[in-house]
Amino acid sequence: MNANVHLQFLGQVGLLVDDGNFRILIDPYFTDSVAEQFGAELKRCVLPPYTGSSCPHIDFLLLTHAHLDHTDPATLAPLLAAQPHLQIFAPYESREILSKLGHDRAKIPPADWMPLAPGLSIRAVPAAHTEIQRDPNGECRDVGYILKCGNTTIYHAGDTIPHSEIFAALQGESIDLAVLPVNERNHYRDAQGIIGNMTLREAFQMTADLGAKTLIPTHWDMFAPNSVFPEEIELLHQLHDPPFELKILHAGQTISL
Repeated sequence: MNANVHLQFLGQVGLLVDDGNFRILIDPYFTDSVAEQFGAELKRCVLPPYTGSSCPHIDFLLLTHAHLDHTDPATLAPLLAAQPHLQIFAPYESREILSKLGHDRAKIPPADWMPLAPGLSIRAVPAAHTEIQRDPNGECRDVGYILKCGNTTIYHAGDTIPHSEIFAALQGESIDLAVLPVNERNHYRDAQGIIGNMTLREAFQMTADLGAKTLIPTHWDMFAPNSVFPEEIELLHQLHDPPFELKILHAGQTISL
């Protein structure tokens, strides 16, 4: 992998990717908007590493879907005010939110490889949260992204469960790093209106099936009713001893690839 690629985990599924020349920001959530709208039990459990206005220089912003912890107007409004140059890719519901913030230049996530800069390309793949949904034009409501930064390939799934269409879209890709949500869906979370994602075991199996070298689990740390103990993730990895490395990052933590 390219030693110049640095990843900073921002909490929930937020990620800041720095390839040494450009920075890509994915699904930033720096406020307490979810608790303010849906109740104090969903107060954030980890401090944000930035605010929208204090975020370092960003070149590209990728949004995966329109849920408030992924497309947060209170995070995005000051970010866009501070960095109006941003190039943004977002699915249609997120674009509607951006439009209300006065930003009408967001692009449809590309289904085919799109070069953003020398040595940097992206491609969107479907996400099933918890099913794949499309608008009348065939555009996915929820997406993940593959990023090629030099010779490093990163798959950021957004919010999803495993799905045959996702595997088909990823077929033939040599993935170095899989970034997958592990806050399982279940009866009790459904009853609370919490839309879960894949289970830990599904995330481990999906990482192995994709042939990824490393897994970064996401969506485990932000909200108490929708969390996973990091010790649980580590123990399952230890017991199963799968053919990939596990990297559990805490909000604000950075690793180099």
